[in-house]
Amino acid sequence: MSGENVKHLSDAEFDEYVLKGDLPSLVDFWAPWCGPCKAIGPVIEELAGVYEGKVQITKMNVDDNPTTPGKYGIRAIPTLILFKNGEIVDQVTGAVGKTQLTAMLDKAL
Repeated sequence: MSGENVKHLSDAEFDEYVLKGDLPSLVDFWAPWCGPCKAIGPVIEELAGVYEGKVQITKMNVDDNPTTPGKYGIRAIPTLILFKNGEIVDQVTGAVGKTQLTAMLDKAL
């Protein structure tokens, strides 16, 4: 998996892609130094392929983009937030499994 299905967002792009986007969006708030973030990375990549065209899968590096995580009260990573029509549908923190993420994504469909 080369990750072509996962969009890496900046603070500047967040509103346009996530809050105003046509598709529901899963945002993975992560950092390169975070072990659990790296652990769920391959699952995120896989789900991006499975849900392509149905849910937009994105990642945001909290070190490079502090504004958006601050706005949403991100205190631990990885935190994954599912947005639909600009609203939070669901949120999980920690290295959760594929089954839990799939159930979460299905809520937005």
